[in-house]
Amino acid sequence: MLCSAFQRHKAGPFQLSKFCGGLIQANGAITQQNRSFYNTSKHLSAKDSLLSSEEKVGAFTRIMEAFGFTGPLKYSRWKLKVAALRMYACCVEKTDFEEFFNRCQMPDTLNSWFLVAQLHVWMCLVRLKQEGRTGKYMCRYIVHCMWEDVEQRGKVMGINSTVLKEDLKRMAENFYAALFGYDEGILCDDRVLASALWRNLFNRNCEDPRHLELLVEYVRKQVQHLDALSGEDLLLTGEVSWRPLVESNARSILKPLSPVYNDEGL
Repeated sequence: MLCSAFQRHKAGPFQLSKFCGGLIQANGAITQQNRSFYNTSKHLSAKDSLLSSEEKVGAFTRIMEAFGFTGPLKYSRWKLKVAALRMYACCVEKTDFEEFFNRCQMPDTLNSWFLVAQLHVWMCLVRLKQEGRTGKYMCRYIVHCMWEDVEQRGKVMGINSTVLKEDLKRMAENFYAALFGYDEGILCDDRVLASALWRNLFNRNCEDPRHLELLVEYVRKQVQHLDALSGEDLLLTGEVSWRPLVESNARSILKPLSPVYNDEGL
C-alpha cells in the first residue's frame, strides 16, 4: 500500500486524479456511470501551493532539526503553543458530539468521542500544514494536547490504569492510520473519502449509506471553510469555527470574519 501511495505521489497531480477517479472532465467533476463525484482539485486556492511548505532554511537550521531541535519560527514558541491549545479546544468544545452520536448511530463512549475529535483535529492539521514550518510546529503541539486530554478524560472516567494504557496505545495506532486514510480521501473522490470514514470513524460498522454521505459532505465543506481562514489569524489566535453537521439553510460557504487579537497575539 505504501509503495502504491509513493508511486502515486511521484506521478504528479494529473495522474493522481486519474488513478483515483477514472474519467476526468474539464469542469473538475469525475463522472462514472452517470454519477458525479466531488473533486477538490477545482477548488484549490493560491495558498495551496507548495511555496509555504518548502521554506528555504539555512544549513544550521536543517542540522538542528535533523537532531530533533526546532529552528527559528515566524512567531515565538509560547505564542504558538497557546494558539495550538486554543485550536484543540475549538475541536472538542465547539463540536456537537451528541448530534454526531445520534445522527450517525454511534455509541456514547470515550472511543466514539475520540473518533469524532480526531476527525476535527485532522482537518486542523491539514490546514496548518499549509503554513510551513511554523504551522507544522503547531501541528505537533495540537497532537500532544490531544493525547494529554484523552488520558485525563480516561482517568476521570475511572478507567483502570493498565486498561487505559492499552487503550491509548490502540488509539495511537488507529490515529496515525486514520491520518493516512483521510489524507488519501481528501485528495481523491468521494468514494475514497467515504471508505476512509467507514474504516476509521464508523469502525467498519455503518449499514446506512446516508450516514456516510452526510459525513463526506461535512468533511468537504469543513475543509473548504478552514481553507478560507487567514493563515496569520490561525497562527496568532488558533480560533476556528465549524459548520453545522446538517445545514439548516444550504448556501455557499462565505469567507468568515477575521478574529480580533491584540499585539501579543491573544
